[in-house]
Amino acid sequence: MNTIKKAKDATNAFTRNWANFVIKFKWPVLLATLILAIGLGSQGNMEFDGDYHVFFSKSNPELEAFDALQDKYTKDDNVIIVLSPSNGNIFTKENLTAIEELTAESWNTPYSSRVDAVTNFQHTSAVGDDLYVDDLSYETALKTEAEILKIKEKALKEPLLVNRILNEAGSVTAINITVRLPGVDLNEIPGEVTPFVRNMISDFKEKHPNFEVHTSGLIPMNTAFFESSMNDMGLTMIMLIIVIITTFILTRNIWSTLATLIIVIFSIMSAIGFVGLMGIKLTPPSSVFPTMILTLAVADSIHILVTMLQKMRKDGLNKVDALKEAIRLNFMPVFITSLTTVIGFLTMNFGDVPPFWDLGNITAFGMGMAFLYSTTTLPALMAILPVKSKVRKEEIKAHNNWYTSLGNYVVKQPVRLTIISFLVIGGLTYLATKNTFNDEFINYFDETVAFRTDTDYIRDNLTGIYNIEYSIGSGESSGINNPEYLKNLNAFEDWLNEQPEVIHVNAFSEVARRVNRSMHGDDESFYRIPDNRDEAAQYLLLYELSLPFGLDLNNQINVDKSETRVTVTVDNITSADMIAFSKKGEAWLRNNTPKPMHAIGVSPTLMFSKLGFRQADSMFKGNIIALILISIVLMLALKNFKLGLLSIIPNVTPVLVGFGIWALYKAQINTGMVIVFGMTLGIIVDDTVHFMSKFLRARRELGYDAKQAVVYAFETVGKALVTTTIVLLAGFAVLSTSSFALNSYMARITVIIILAALIIDFILLPSLLILTSKKEAVSAQNIRESQIAFDK
Repeated sequence: MNTIKKAKDATNAFTRNWANFVIKFKWPVLLATLILAIGLGSQGNMEFDGDYHVFFSKSNPELEAFDALQDKYTKDDNVIIVLSPSNGNIFTKENLTAIEELTAESWNTPYSSRVDAVTNFQHTSAVGDDLYVDDLSYETALKTEAEILKIKEKALKEPLLVNRILNEAGSVTAINITVRLPGVDLNEIPGEVTPFVRNMISDFKEKHPNFEVHTSGLIPMNTAFFESSMNDMGLTMIMLIIVIITTFILTRNIWSTLATLIIVIFSIMSAIGFVGLMGIKLTPPSSVFPTMILTLAVADSIHILVTMLQKMRKDGLNKVDALKEAIRLNFMPVFITSLTTVIGFLTMNFGDVPPFWDLGNITAFGMGMAFLYSTTTLPALMAILPVKSKVRKEEIKAHNNWYTSLGNYVVKQPVRLTIISFLVIGGLTYLATKNTFNDEFINYFDETVAFRTDTDYIRDNLTGIYNIEYSIGSGESSGINNPEYLKNLNAFEDWLNEQPEVIHVNAFSEVARRVNRSMHGDDESFYRIPDNRDEAAQYLLLYELSLPFGLDLNNQINVDKSETRVTVTVDNITSADMIAFSKKGEAWLRNNTPKPMHAIGVSPTLMFSKLGFRQADSMFKGNIIALILISIVLMLALKNFKLGLLSIIPNVTPVLVGFGIWALYKAQINTGMVIVFGMTLGIIVDDTVHFMSKFLRARRELGYDAKQAVVYAFETVGKALVTTTIVLLAGFAVLSTSSFALNSYMARITVIIILAALIIDFILLPSLLILTSKKEAVSAQNIRESQIAFDK
């Protein structure tokens, strides 16, 4: 007890001296923090990076494998323009002419290297020993109806077109624009490619209003990432207005509202400076940092302001004395909650998604600065501003009656409430295990985003948008002309086409069969792999020489013709199924082909599918470390080992409850939700720390028994906890409206967890404090000493 008393006295002395210093030198303190905030803010330089590559660390094995595949062939950043004529028939003279015009215009897209469409599809035919390769439909405006019908017949029989560029009914078609971005400027996509494509489509629709147009591909996806970042930054202003209104309603004091506003602005300015100093490029996950900091920073100010106003209204203290007492009572709890919040956000660095590293680091820095400003700028401002508050004993009594009644309700039945709480928590924890992980990157965006709705349309009416790629080696230069290699490749293609998930397969074996048929007078019996290597090599050379610029086979064959690329388009399947399908393909190659043909599946789709699982695995360690560190911090801060351990229950169970309720709501979690445990662990500690600190103050300073201490905690900190919870709920509710699902889902479950934390801290925590404190006794001497210290 002596050790605890000495530590308590030292803490009280420090906080009193701090309060006296800040209030005495209020103008220098205010000026110094203003210069600090402006100085940091001046270093801010916010750039947005919408490239999907930012979601993967440089050491990510899937990214390394995908980059290696693209180095062998051509990069396939693309824009898919899907056209649906109102008459439901692509093959009319007017419609084909329009498609041909748009195809020609698509070549003008910045950085375009290839344009594939039904009209410029390289159709092969032979006359004698000569091989002819021509656009399937050129100068369409001059074609007769009979010629159009022949074009339709050829197109609908072409495996390389159907379910890829053309649907089976011939009612929907696509133009695929491949671009090779230099990668030297972040503005290449949002500032050059995307505006050109949108203007081109706008002009096309104006000229041909009978066409419905949808776009997808990696370029539109990157654009959607970029625009989601910008939109989510805009949520900050909405949240700022909500904070101002909420703070004013709850504190009923214009000056406290103004002071709170200044604190959050200073905190955000400092975080923006941190972004610039660290050279961080913002992404959809990290761009929400202003809303996060704004929401969390308010909590620090609210606790100090609510206590100050209570002391003025209830106890009749003057402004300065009330401010000093508010700092004394709240300095350590605010420090502890800020520290635990920082620890929680820093655990994001254990994950495998760089944008969440940035979000964690920026928010952690912002929260550190928010603590500094809340304990310096805030009291300095409140000492300067003409804050007045009338003593409202009746109103205070009414408020206290509400919190007192709740406290009395809890202390009368701690055993019953504990049993009920654990039964409810146990049931929801069981439900939490029913959540499944699914990280389809298309679902990163909600239906308000054009990229999402367009991609869904393309999936339903033309082809799948998920794919897996294999680079199949032959083991030797020019080995792709080996008939044995081609037969094995053809067998793999056939096996893939038999799989229920597969929509389309694009493999070089199809080109070899098609050219072989053409070289034999289009005889269907020769639609097979050439019989000997020389023949296959000769046919390939002849075919390549006949292809026009930009439509060569570089996207399918590597430079020395030792490997070919197989692209498998699959239906919308879950992340787990995508990974399983990739492994199934790899296993087939191992079991049915020579070793040089063994390959692993790669693609952005597969990368995103594996990303969430990698994130979950890596975050597990971070969450354990966060839990241990936060528990140690609480043990040291509360100066009570048992209560430090006890605090784990109200800090962990809200997360279990949150995911249990989520199982009833969605039952699916994504990459953004994996970080929720570490992030919310630091946030919900706020309620626990403040309640426990007031409980211990009543026990140690006032000599109350456990039940009286619980009621005291409800009366003194209940309103502040409800106030901060409302602000937190408002902030994350605003963020939950984000069109970016990683952010919105994360925010929605955080709302559930924060609300659960307040309920648990008002029901289960006080019940446990009573049950575990029954045998504790406070000495009469200590009571007297504490009472004397308190009265001072």
